[in-house]
Amino acid sequence: MLRDFYEKHKNFSFRSLTDYYISPGIKCKFDLLKENIKTKRNFKYGIDLGSSGNSFLLFIENISQKFFYDIANLPLKQYSKKKNLHPLCGDLITLPYRDESFNFLTALDVLEHIQDDNSAISEMSRILKSNGIVIITVPHRMKYYTKQDRLIGHYRRYEITQIKSLFKKYRLNIIKIFGVYGRLMKIADIQSTSPEKTEQSILKIRYQYENNIAFHKLWNIIIKFLSKLMKYDAKYHSLKNIMNVAFIFKKQ
Repeated sequence: MLRDFYEKHKNFSFRSLTDYYISPGIKCKFDLLKENIKTKRNFKYGIDLGSSGNSFLLFIENISQKFFYDIANLPLKQYSKKKNLHPLCGDLITLPYRDESFNFLTALDVLEHIQDDNSAISEMSRILKSNGIVIITVPHRMKYYTKQDRLIGHYRRYEITQIKSLFKKYRLNIIKIFGVYGRLMKIADIQSTSPEKTEQSILKIRYQYENNIAFHKLWNIIIKFLSKLMKYDAKYHSLKNIMNVAFIFKKQ
């Protein structure tokens, strides 16, 4: 069962807001998204599909009510007792929300985990209001598909033309495309050689960051340097060579 897979996969189920500060990849991705969302528009209802425990919505101030939806229940628990935060566990291809419920929607590195991605995009469009904004990120180019993709539950990597075609069918027009991870992200393939050891290392780093002041300060310096390096790598590579791509859409 998919839920069991993600509950047991500690790299997904144990994520928290701390991961933005301990992972150069997550910091790079969120910072690039913030840079590219050029709007002062206020959104009443925003939802993050496949939110895990370190949702990008937590970094956006101009959303009044924030909803978090994920197939795994464990990472959602941290949202349950906070004002204006609304977590719910379920499957993305059968969303339990009314038509046109939201005016802001994110699905970051999610579609590649869903076998029936066409139905998922249909559902995303259904719950989005007219003129609503959708932001997605996906792994890029099937020629880069590796054992690491299979290990973390990817059914596929996408081509840009493929995403354009899929979303256009559901009245979602592209506003912007930009790279999120460049060639440096190839280092993630190292995880496939020893996945359990990698997950344990991440857990140890998270614990040290949250409980050891000296480590906390040192790690901030390391992450600042590495995330900046990854941003340059994403910004100055041709899109055809980018490992992960972001799209911003607006619904007709």
